[in-house]
Amino acid sequence: MTSRTTGGLLFEGSDWTFDTLSRSYDAIEEVAKEDLKLDCYPNQMEIISSEQMLDAYSSIGLPLMYRHWSFGKHFVQEETGYRKGHRGLAYELVINSNPCIVYLMEENTMAMQALVTAHAAFGHNHFFKNNYLFRQWTDANAILSYMAFAKDYVARCEERYGLAAVESILDAAHALMGQGVFRYRRPPRLSAERERLRSLERLEYEEKTFDDIWRTLPQRAGEDEQGEGGLDAQERRRRLKLPEENLLYFIEKNSLILEPWQREIVRIVRVVAQYFYPQRQTKVMNEGCATFTHYTILNTLFERGRVDEGTMLELLASHANVVFQPEFDDPRYGALNPYALGFAMMQDIQRICTEPSSEDRDWFPDIAGNGDWRGTLLDAWENHRDESFVRQFLSPKVMRDFRLFALGDVEGASHYEVAAIHDERGYRRVRSLLADSMDVGANQPDIQVADADLLGNRHLKLVHTVRRGVELSDRGREATLRHINRLWGYRVSLVSVDAETGEELDEFAAGPV
Repeated sequence: MTSRTTGGLLFEGSDWTFDTLSRSYDAIEEVAKEDLKLDCYPNQMEIISSEQMLDAYSSIGLPLMYRHWSFGKHFVQEETGYRKGHRGLAYELVINSNPCIVYLMEENTMAMQALVTAHAAFGHNHFFKNNYLFRQWTDANAILSYMAFAKDYVARCEERYGLAAVESILDAAHALMGQGVFRYRRPPRLSAERERLRSLERLEYEEKTFDDIWRTLPQRAGEDEQGEGGLDAQERRRRLKLPEENLLYFIEKNSLILEPWQREIVRIVRVVAQYFYPQRQTKVMNEGCATFTHYTILNTLFERGRVDEGTMLELLASHANVVFQPEFDDPRYGALNPYALGFAMMQDIQRICTEPSSEDRDWFPDIAGNGDWRGTLLDAWENHRDESFVRQFLSPKVMRDFRLFALGDVEGASHYEVAAIHDERGYRRVRSLLADSMDVGANQPDIQVADADLLGNRHLKLVHTVRRGVELSDRGREATLRHINRLWGYRVSLVSVDAETGEELDEFAAGPV
């Protein structure tokens, strides 16, 4: 049994005060930085009510957000479920910004305030600051200033052009947010003041030079075949830098019907979509990092005599609920719990580094027995996303603990086939399939701009690459084309192409011929 040193309890009982919050924060910070070697942004702690938490939910977790009916709808859904007891609220909410904003629920007990402080203010905070995806694709220094500009800009557009006009653009842009991100090339980083000034300058210039009469000019002879003043299709695509993966970006830059203010709103939605894209790729790692952090910090505080047994029982009960993984035949099962899988893998890395088995030495020769579990975890948190983390660090032990296996799903078959079990080949297949399932880019429809004749018939040609035979649903395809057509204004066609053979499977279109 680990001996406990005396340091004095940080708090007693369930009630909290700002003094106990401050004292606990200092103790947690000491363990986080000195023992775990975490590198975090400065924290800004905010205490909010349940209704404020619901409001934060509805605006996708950002403290500043423009108005849109979907946020109100989301608020009503969340509030109704919460008031009727059908769902609970998160104990905290954390914003990827500098300083890192952490919202704590005022209804939390003091024990829970300590847990979520360790979880969010240090676990998530460290991950936001250090993971390569967040460093490359987001700028924590800029997002709050940019969202303040976006909120004010959308409000001014509503006053000037009317709620219905602004809502129409936002509806279409929101529907296409999944196709409004750069996946393979890094966009320019936001600089708060520079970005705000550039946006204002761009809008002023476009409003001064915009002339709607150019849109009404008749098509010149021969433009239907070549367009762009006689350029052939290949040269046209080269000048437009096609194919383009970011559909909202291409529309923002090239749509002939959007007015300057509409173009800026599309850009705002695109920036928000890009900001959240890394979080979609790191759910297991981000939550696993935060859960491992709060578990390690709170156990360290208990060993040092800073929290008592009653507090630890409450904390461990909450922790157990967070990492609970229902069995596949449990009515509560929905998918793998990212908290449970991430936490289990990170505890397993700690074990492999300190007490490896012969199996671990075969599977992980680079880290087995190295004794440096802190450095190994810090390196993993910094340099991986969910897909690569699972592919590199998921061990046979964790697969056995979670009872993972693979099913073969053949279209038209009357039953499933167990395709991988717990043997050497099966472990590797299960790990590979699970990693593939976490690749956001591979599991989201791949729709790219293939061609656009801007000076001819304005026809926008899109290509959907079909992988593993998974095509778009009729309803989803029709909605996608409708929203694209709203922003493009001319004919839009979508060709489905098989990823392996290159064969054209089908073609659909929307808009005037």
